[in-house]
Amino acid sequence: MRIGAFELIDELPSFQDLHVISMLRPWIDVGNVGTITLNKLEKHFGANELGRLARPGTFFDFSRYRPIARTIEGERSLSVPNSIINYAIRDDGPDLLFFHILEPQSFGEDYTDAILEVLDYLKITRYIRIGGMYDAVPHTRPILVTGSAQGSLKDDLKDLIDLKSSTYQGPTSIVNLVSDGINERGIDNISLMAHLPQYVQLEEDYAGVSSLLKILCKIYTLPPDLADPKRGRQQYQELNTEIQRNQGLKALIQRLEMHYDSKTSFDGGDSGAKLSPQVEKFLREMGERFDNN
Repeated sequence: MRIGAFELIDELPSFQDLHVISMLRPWIDVGNVGTITLNKLEKHFGANELGRLARPGTFFDFSRYRPIARTIEGERSLSVPNSIINYAIRDDGPDLLFFHILEPQSFGEDYTDAILEVLDYLKITRYIRIGGMYDAVPHTRPILVTGSAQGSLKDDLKDLIDLKSSTYQGPTSIVNLVSDGINERGIDNISLMAHLPQYVQLEEDYAGVSSLLKILCKIYTLPPDLADPKRGRQQYQELNTEIQRNQGLKALIQRLEMHYDSKTSFDGGDSGAKLSPQVEKFLREMGERFDNN
């Protein structure tokens, strides 16, 4: 079945109260936290594919997103980068779509219109976008998750994440037009962003994954062990030996801890604590570098 630029399966399920959990790569998927989180949810629910772009080359530059050649059981196959939609039917809650969105290089407005056309056709009732970004935060503190919410879940999220309006100004993704379209339709629209330590830059950051899953498990009443923090905790603990050998990095982390504690009152700290001018200047310069990147 063709819906705009997407090819969906011919026999669509009869969805009830359909919610979307989406991620955008590579723009806000540092540490692959969005990708891994969706993969874990899909495995938990036994999700199946609903559809994908019929002609991904219309929107993607395959010299930037390379097709992958594989040999499976003696047969050669070519995997073409695509935006893929998977789904899960639930007996004890809303049905779910898992939308793996790839950043486009061409026809960005048509691309976002195509995504919204599918969401309109399927009559979704909630849209959640998850992801990760680098920030001036230490690995020695809990991962911060910030976000925004429009709609019925806003009050419930106040106890789970730091809800605030973004003050960022600068380059962004054309896919943000999807969120604008969701807001115009009056659909619940939620953004969850894990803030990861910039100096670490793990290819797969499981502390960030655990933080996102912890919130999603509470929203959808899922087993808490789905957000098991052990792997992420081990990853960060392994950094400590290297940090002890690097006095410059050790000093950096101490400054980041001061900044973190002053904003979050972590471990009983005073939220009104004043930082020295040198620390404030250092953090401001780091923030500017992160924004520029």
